[in-house]
Amino acid sequence: MTTWTDQNADRPISLTAPNGIDRAAHHRLDEAWLAAAWSHPSTRCFVVSGGQVLIDETADGHTELVMTPSFEAPLTEAHRYFLGTDEDGVSYFALQKDSLPGRMDQSARAAGLREAGLLLSARDVGLMVHAVGLENWQRTHRFCSRCGERTVIAAAGHIRRCQACGAEHYPRTDPAVIMAVTDEDDRLLLGRQVHWPEGRFSTLAGFVEPGESIEQSVRREVHEEVGITVGPVEYVASQPWPFPSSLMLGFMARATSTEIEVDGDEIQEARWFSRDELRAAFESGEVLPPYGISIAARLIELWYGKPLPMRSVA
Repeated sequence: MTTWTDQNADRPISLTAPNGIDRAAHHRLDEAWLAAAWSHPSTRCFVVSGGQVLIDETADGHTELVMTPSFEAPLTEAHRYFLGTDEDGVSYFALQKDSLPGRMDQSARAAGLREAGLLLSARDVGLMVHAVGLENWQRTHRFCSRCGERTVIAAAGHIRRCQACGAEHYPRTDPAVIMAVTDEDDRLLLGRQVHWPEGRFSTLAGFVEPGESIEQSVRREVHEEVGITVGPVEYVASQPWPFPSSLMLGFMARATSTEIEVDGDEIQEARWFSRDELRAAFESGEVLPPYGISIAARLIELWYGKPLPMRSVA
Protein backbone atom coordinates (compact mmCIF):
# COMPACT_ATOMS: atom_id res chain seq x y z
CA MET A 1 0.00 0.00 0.00
CA THR A 2 1.31 3.45 -0.90
CA THR A 3 0.35 6.84 0.52
CA TRP A 4 -1.41 9.58 -1.42
CA THR A 5 0.02 13.10 -1.07
CA ASP A 6 -2.75 15.41 0.06
CA GLN A 7 -2.27 18.66 -1.86
CA ASN A 8 -4.86 20.26 0.41
CA ALA A 9 -3.11 19.28 3.65
CA ASP A 10 -3.26 22.86 4.91
CA ARG A 11 -7.06 22.48 5.17
CA PRO A 12 -7.64 19.63 7.63
CA ILE A 13 -10.44 17.14 7.19
CA SER A 14 -13.41 17.93 9.43
CA LEU A 15 -13.04 16.70 13.03
CA THR A 16 -9.24 16.29 12.64
CA ALA A 17 -7.75 19.80 12.85
CA PRO A 18 -5.03 20.35 15.48
CA ASN A 19 -6.92 21.58 18.52
CA GLY A 20 -4.27 22.41 21.10
CA ILE A 21 -5.57 19.83 23.58
CA ASP A 22 -3.16 17.40 25.22
CA ARG A 23 -5.18 14.34 26.25
CA ALA A 24 -2.72 13.86 29.13
CA ALA A 25 -3.52 10.16 29.47
CA HIS A 26 -0.89 9.78 32.21
CA HIS A 27 -3.24 11.63 34.59
CA ARG A 28 -6.25 9.36 34.10
CA LEU A 29 -5.29 6.95 36.88
CA ASP A 30 -4.08 9.65 39.27
CA GLU A 31 -7.14 10.27 41.44
CA ALA A 32 -5.44 12.97 43.50
CA TRP A 33 -4.45 14.90 40.38
CA LEU A 34 -7.93 14.53 38.87
CA ALA A 35 -9.56 15.79 42.06
CA ALA A 36 -7.26 18.81 42.15
CA ALA A 37 -7.88 19.52 38.47
CA TRP A 38 -11.64 19.30 38.92
CA SER A 39 -11.60 21.75 41.82
CA HIS A 40 -9.33 24.29 40.09
CA PRO A 41 -11.10 27.57 39.22
CA SER A 42 -9.81 27.54 35.63
CA THR A 43 -11.28 24.11 34.83
CA ARG A 44 -14.07 24.03 32.27
CA CYS A 45 -16.69 21.34 31.65
CA PHE A 46 -19.72 20.65 29.49
CA VAL A 47 -22.57 18.16 29.41
CA VAL A 48 -22.97 15.52 26.70
CA SER A 49 -26.25 13.64 26.33
CA GLY A 50 -27.34 11.35 23.52
CA GLY A 51 -24.51 12.57 21.30
CA GLN A 52 -25.53 16.21 21.73
CA VAL A 53 -24.08 19.21 23.53
CA LEU A 54 -25.17 22.82 24.00
CA ILE A 55 -23.77 25.37 21.57
CA ASP A 56 -24.25 29.13 21.52
CA GLU A 57 -23.56 32.11 19.31
CA THR A 58 -21.01 34.68 20.48
CA ALA A 59 -21.35 38.43 20.11
CA ASP A 60 -18.90 38.40 17.19
CA GLY A 61 -20.92 35.84 15.25
CA HIS A 62 -18.97 32.68 16.08
CA THR A 63 -20.36 29.47 17.57
CA GLU A 64 -18.92 27.94 20.70
CA LEU A 65 -19.39 24.93 22.94
CA VAL A 66 -21.24 25.96 26.11
CA MET A 67 -18.85 25.32 28.99
CA THR A 68 -18.99 26.27 32.65
CA PRO A 69 -16.51 26.31 35.55
CA SER A 70 -16.52 23.01 37.38
CA PHE A 71 -18.05 24.58 40.51
CA GLU A 72 -21.14 25.48 38.44
CA ALA A 73 -21.45 22.02 36.87
CA PRO A 74 -24.52 19.81 37.39
CA LEU A 75 -23.99 16.96 39.82
CA THR A 76 -22.97 13.54 38.53
CA GLU A 77 -21.89 10.49 40.48
CA ALA A 78 -19.38 8.80 38.19
CA HIS A 79 -19.89 9.88 34.60
CA ARG A 80 -17.24 12.59 34.59
CA TYR A 81 -14.67 12.19 31.85
CA PHE A 82 -11.29 13.91 31.74
CA LEU A 83 -10.59 15.09 28.18
CA GLY A 84 -7.22 16.81 28.57
CA THR A 85 -5.49 20.12 29.12
CA ASP A 86 -4.58 23.05 26.89
CA GLU A 87 -1.31 24.98 26.64
CA ASP A 88 -2.46 27.37 29.38
CA GLY A 89 -3.00 24.51 31.81
CA VAL A 90 -6.80 24.61 31.66
CA SER A 91 -8.34 21.18 32.25
CA TYR A 92 -11.46 20.03 30.40
CA PHE A 93 -14.08 17.52 31.52
CA ALA A 94 -17.27 16.16 29.98
CA LEU A 95 -20.26 15.17 32.10
CA GLN A 96 -22.59 12.46 30.81
CA LYS A 97 -26.21 13.13 31.76
CA ASP A 98 -29.61 11.81 30.76
CA SER A 99 -30.54 15.24 29.40
CA LEU A 100 -28.89 18.55 28.63
CA PRO A 101 -29.26 21.31 31.21
CA GLY A 102 -31.54 24.26 30.54
CA ARG A 103 -30.18 27.73 29.93
CA MET A 104 -31.74 30.80 31.56
CA ASP A 105 -30.85 33.05 28.62
CA GLN A 106 -32.58 30.67 26.20
CA SER A 107 -29.99 31.41 23.51
CA ALA A 108 -28.12 28.09 23.58
CA ARG A 109 -29.37 25.12 21.62
CA ALA A 110 -28.68 21.41 21.47
CA ALA A 111 -26.61 20.15 18.54
CA GLY A 112 -24.98 16.94 17.38
CA LEU A 113 -21.65 16.59 15.61
CA ARG A 114 -23.08 16.74 12.09
CA GLU A 115 -24.15 20.33 12.78
CA ALA A 116 -21.64 21.43 15.40
CA GLY A 117 -18.69 19.95 13.51
CA LEU A 118 -19.09 22.63 10.84
CA LEU A 119 -19.54 25.51 13.29
CA LEU A 120 -17.24 25.06 16.27
CA SER A 121 -13.57 25.90 16.63
CA ALA A 122 -10.98 23.14 16.30
CA ARG A 123 -10.61 23.05 20.10
CA ASP A 124 -14.33 22.69 20.73
CA VAL A 125 -14.79 20.10 17.97
CA GLY A 126 -11.91 18.02 19.34
CA LEU A 127 -13.39 18.08 22.83
CA MET A 128 -16.84 17.21 21.53
CA VAL A 129 -15.63 14.28 19.39
CA HIS A 130 -13.77 12.84 22.38
CA ALA A 131 -16.76 13.26 24.69
CA VAL A 132 -19.33 11.86 22.26
CA GLY A 133 -17.15 8.84 21.57
CA LEU A 134 -16.79 8.10 25.28
CA GLU A 135 -20.49 8.61 25.93
CA ASN A 136 -21.50 6.25 23.12
CA TRP A 137 -19.23 3.54 24.51
CA GLN A 138 -20.19 4.08 28.15
CA ARG A 139 -23.92 3.84 27.44
CA THR A 140 -23.64 0.52 25.60
CA HIS A 141 -20.92 -1.31 27.57
CA ARG A 142 -22.14 -1.32 31.15
CA PHE A 143 -21.77 -5.08 31.62
CA CYS A 144 -18.73 -7.33 31.39
CA SER A 145 -18.53 -9.28 28.15
CA ARG A 146 -16.62 -12.03 29.98
CA CYS A 147 -18.89 -12.78 32.95
CA GLY A 148 -21.93 -10.55 32.52
CA GLU A 149 -21.56 -8.60 35.76
CA ARG A 150 -21.93 -4.82 35.89
CA THR A 151 -18.71 -2.89 35.34
CA VAL A 152 -17.51 0.35 36.97
CA ILE A 153 -15.91 3.41 35.40
CA ALA A 154 -12.17 3.92 35.80
CA ALA A 155 -9.35 5.98 34.29
CA ALA A 156 -11.48 9.13 34.15
CA GLY A 157 -13.94 7.49 31.78
CA HIS A 158 -11.51 5.60 29.54
CA ILE A 159 -11.76 2.14 31.13
CA ARG A 160 -14.57 0.01 32.56
CA ARG A 161 -13.54 -2.58 35.13
CA CYS A 162 -15.36 -5.70 36.19
CA GLN A 163 -15.06 -6.15 39.95
CA ALA A 164 -16.31 -9.72 39.69
CA CYS A 165 -13.74 -11.24 37.31
CA GLY A 166 -11.15 -8.46 37.07
CA ALA A 167 -11.52 -7.86 33.33
CA GLU A 168 -10.80 -4.41 31.93
CA HIS A 169 -12.70 -3.06 28.94
CA TYR A 170 -11.59 -0.19 26.72
CA PRO A 171 -13.46 2.18 24.40
CA ARG A 172 -14.41 0.46 21.17
CA THR A 173 -13.25 1.74 17.79
CA ASP A 174 -14.51 0.05 14.62
CA PRO A 175 -12.24 0.53 11.57
CA ALA A 176 -14.08 1.35 8.37
CA VAL A 177 -12.74 2.05 4.88
CA ILE A 178 -14.00 4.79 2.59
CA MET A 179 -12.62 5.04 -0.93
CA ALA A 180 -12.63 7.21 -4.02
CA VAL A 181 -12.45 4.70 -6.88
CA THR A 182 -11.21 5.86 -10.30
CA ASP A 183 -10.83 4.02 -13.61
CA GLU A 184 -8.17 4.19 -16.33
CA ASP A 185 -9.91 7.24 -17.85
CA ASP A 186 -9.70 8.95 -14.42
CA ARG A 187 -13.47 8.90 -13.94
CA LEU A 188 -14.76 8.76 -10.37
CA LEU A 189 -17.17 6.11 -9.10
CA LEU A 190 -19.93 7.34 -6.79
CA GLY A 191 -22.83 5.42 -5.30
CA ARG A 192 -26.20 6.12 -3.69
CA GLN A 193 -27.24 4.06 -0.69
CA VAL A 194 -30.74 2.60 -0.64
CA HIS A 195 -31.92 4.84 2.23
CA TRP A 196 -30.50 8.08 0.81
CA PRO A 197 -32.66 10.65 -0.98
CA GLU A 198 -32.72 10.77 -4.76
CA GLY A 199 -29.57 12.42 -6.07
CA ARG A 200 -27.42 11.94 -2.95
CA PHE A 201 -24.17 10.31 -4.12
CA SER A 202 -20.92 9.71 -2.29
CA THR A 203 -17.87 7.50 -2.18
CA LEU A 204 -18.23 3.83 -1.27
CA ALA A 205 -17.50 2.68 2.28
CA GLY A 206 -17.70 -0.33 4.55
CA PHE A 207 -16.39 -1.98 7.70
CA VAL A 208 -13.18 -3.97 7.97
CA GLU A 209 -13.93 -7.61 8.76
CA PRO A 210 -12.03 -9.87 11.21
CA GLY A 211 -8.80 -11.26 9.78
CA GLU A 212 -8.81 -8.80 6.90
CA SER A 213 -6.28 -6.13 5.94
CA ILE A 214 -7.54 -2.67 5.10
CA GLU A 215 -6.45 -3.11 1.47
CA GLN A 216 -8.42 -6.34 1.25
CA SER A 217 -11.39 -4.57 2.81
CA VAL A 218 -11.31 -1.82 0.17
CA ARG A 219 -11.31 -4.36 -2.66
CA ARG A 220 -13.97 -6.58 -1.08
CA GLU A 221 -16.38 -3.76 -0.28
CA VAL A 222 -16.18 -2.25 -3.76
CA HIS A 223 -16.72 -5.61 -5.44
CA GLU A 224 -19.58 -6.58 -3.12
CA GLU A 225 -21.41 -3.30 -3.50
CA VAL A 226 -20.97 -2.47 -7.18
CA GLY A 227 -19.23 -5.45 -8.83
CA ILE A 228 -16.06 -3.50 -9.66
CA THR A 229 -12.62 -5.04 -9.15
CA VAL A 230 -9.90 -2.87 -7.63
CA GLY A 231 -6.13 -2.99 -8.08
CA PRO A 232 -3.80 -0.41 -6.46
CA VAL A 233 -4.94 1.12 -3.17
CA GLU A 234 -3.42 4.31 -1.73
CA TYR A 235 -4.00 5.56 1.81
CA VAL A 236 -4.99 9.23 2.15
CA ALA A 237 -6.06 10.08 5.70
CA SER A 238 -8.26 8.99 8.61
CA GLN A 239 -11.17 10.63 10.41
CA PRO A 240 -12.78 9.82 13.76
CA TRP A 241 -16.46 9.09 13.17
CA PRO A 242 -18.26 8.53 16.49
CA PHE A 243 -21.61 7.47 14.98
CA PRO A 244 -21.27 5.56 17.22
CA SER A 245 -17.66 4.31 17.24
CA SER A 246 -15.96 4.23 13.85
CA LEU A 247 -12.59 5.37 12.55
CA MET A 248 -12.86 6.13 8.83
CA LEU A 249 -9.74 5.19 6.84
CA GLY A 250 -9.73 7.06 3.54
CA PHE A 251 -8.23 5.72 0.30
CA MET A 252 -7.80 6.37 -3.38
CA ALA A 253 -8.29 3.14 -5.34
CA ARG A 254 -7.82 2.27 -9.02
CA ALA A 255 -10.44 0.07 -10.66
CA THR A 256 -9.42 -2.70 -13.05
CA SER A 257 -12.96 -3.15 -14.40
CA THR A 258 -15.76 -0.68 -15.13
CA GLU A 259 -19.01 -2.61 -15.51
CA ILE A 260 -21.27 -1.71 -12.60
CA GLU A 261 -23.56 -4.25 -10.93
CA VAL A 262 -25.06 -2.84 -7.73
CA ASP A 263 -25.96 -5.21 -4.92
CA GLY A 264 -29.36 -3.61 -4.31
CA ASP A 265 -29.04 -4.17 -0.57
CA GLU A 266 -26.69 -1.35 0.36
CA ILE A 267 -26.23 0.49 -2.94
CA GLN A 268 -29.24 1.46 -5.03
CA GLU A 269 -27.39 3.22 -7.84
CA ALA A 270 -23.77 3.83 -8.90
CA ARG A 271 -22.30 5.90 -11.71
CA TRP A 272 -18.96 6.88 -13.22
CA PHE A 273 -18.34 10.63 -13.49
CA SER A 274 -15.79 12.68 -15.40
CA ARG A 275 -14.89 16.01 -13.80
CA ASP A 276 -17.06 17.91 -16.28
CA GLU A 277 -19.96 15.54 -15.69
CA LEU A 278 -19.71 15.83 -11.92
CA ARG A 279 -19.45 19.63 -12.05
CA ALA A 280 -22.53 19.87 -14.26
CA ALA A 281 -24.45 17.43 -12.03
CA PHE A 282 -23.59 19.38 -8.86
CA GLU A 283 -24.42 22.74 -10.41
CA SER A 284 -27.77 21.55 -11.77
CA GLY A 285 -28.75 19.83 -8.54
CA GLU A 286 -28.97 16.42 -10.23
CA VAL A 287 -26.34 15.19 -7.77
CA LEU A 288 -26.24 16.34 -4.14
CA PRO A 289 -22.78 16.68 -2.55
CA PRO A 290 -21.76 14.48 0.38
CA TYR A 291 -22.50 15.67 3.91
CA GLY A 292 -20.22 18.50 4.97
CA ILE A 293 -18.16 16.92 7.74
CA SER A 294 -17.54 13.56 6.06
CA ILE A 295 -14.11 12.63 4.74
CA ALA A 296 -15.95 11.66 1.54
CA ALA A 297 -16.00 15.30 0.43
CA ARG A 298 -12.21 15.56 0.81
CA LEU A 299 -11.62 12.36 -1.16
CA ILE A 300 -13.77 13.66 -4.00
CA GLU A 301 -11.98 17.02 -3.88
CA LEU A 302 -8.58 15.31 -4.10
CA TRP A 303 -9.68 13.73 -7.36
CA TYR A 304 -11.49 16.84 -8.58
CA GLY A 305 -8.45 19.04 -7.90
CA LYS A 306 -10.23 21.92 -6.15
CA PRO A 307 -13.22 22.59 -3.87
CA LEU A 308 -16.42 21.00 -5.13
CA PRO A 309 -18.84 23.23 -7.07
CA MET A 310 -22.14 24.02 -5.47
CA ARG A 311 -25.57 24.17 -7.03
CA SER A 312 -26.18 27.25 -9.15
CA VAL A 313 -28.69 29.75 -7.79
CA ALA A 314 -31.02 31.22 -10.41
